[in-house]
Amino acid sequence: MTSNGLAVVTVFAALIGQPAIAQSARVEAPVDLTGYWVSVVTEDWPWRMHTPAKGDYSSIPLNAEGRRVADLWTDAQDGSCLAFGAAAVLRMPTRVHITWADDSTLKIETDNGAQTRLFHFARAVANAPRSLQGTSVAEWQQAEVVRARGAEGGETSARVDGGAWTPLKVTTTNLRAAWLRPNGVPVGENALVTEYFDYFTEGEQQWLVVTTMVDDPQYLSERLVISSNFRREHNGARWAPQSCKG
Repeated sequence: MTSNGLAVVTVFAALIGQPAIAQSARVEAPVDLTGYWVSVVTEDWPWRMHTPAKGDYSSIPLNAEGRRVADLWTDAQDGSCLAFGAAAVLRMPTRVHITWADDSTLKIETDNGAQTRLFHFARAVANAPRSLQGTSVAEWQQAEVVRARGAEGGETSARVDGGAWTPLKVTTTNLRAAWLRPNGVPVGENALVTEYFDYFTEGEQQWLVVTTMVDDPQYLSERLVISSNFRREHNGARWAPQSCKG
């Protein structure tokens, strides 16, 4: 074997032993979620489209302490930013704008409440202060069918027309205490919020189903599971951010 041939074999052998170069979350994204989406409210209308009356925490599994805190709410607090924390902001009637902040951070903005969430792939944010949106770690997953328990407790299956499901899983911690509904239904700062963003198509329409699971031993007697639907819009013509109070 010539010296040149030996060199080629040596380089080839070295390359075989090298680990594959990791792609960024943006490159690995199995579907493009960027753009504008609008919530489609087809259930829980009285609690989502209007501020419920004081003491109305129907379908929320509050424990005794949760009910006590919820009953402290007053009409003067209506519109507070506490209703727009990570556990509840996507349950509000809203439009969302999804972009990439960088190759490993997906940004979700809402026009209702003017909130911004950052989903970090494969890296945690160290020593971040507690906030309404907390610290979110994301990962792409693959699944065929997603089942979720709606707020009314019924089992639902959102699989439509054999559409391709591409779940994005997001886990959020490091929260400030906030609300699950605009009438002061509480969620504690140590709550764990787990979300699945599932994309599918139905005819020419594109949809996201966001399944939110809230584990909060401080105020909930069991896990809360809700699902919210979003339809893609062609552009941002109707995007109109409105800030919350405080």
